[in-house]
Amino acid sequence: MRLKLVLISALIAALVGAGAAIVIILSVFSSFKPVTAPGLLVVSTYLLPTVATILASVFVYRHTARRRRLQAALTAIIALLLTILFFVLASIVRLLPPAVGPIQPQPGPQHNIS
Repeated sequence: MRLKLVLISALIAALVGAGAAIVIILSVFSSFKPVTAPGLLVVSTYLLPTVATILASVFVYRHTARRRRLQAALTAIIALLLTILFFVLASIVRLLPPAVGPIQPQPGPQHNIS
């Protein structure tokens, strides 16, 4: 079994599929103006990881000599798990509060003694 081919293909498929979907989600849906008809954008966020996974599985299937179906299925499973992992990591990073610089002390009330 060509384990390197399976792992590298699954990793690239997950990076391309989940990365493209995450970029679409963060750039389009987090903007301040609302999207009125997001039909094709929503479908593309589901379709991109699926197409990338299928292409990686077909690539592995065509470039291996033995146990083709097993390696293609293993590529698909690993790619889907990595895609889910990337989505979870992106949502965790998105929910983190922004980094704040050093806190400056607030000036207290000024008392005029005269």
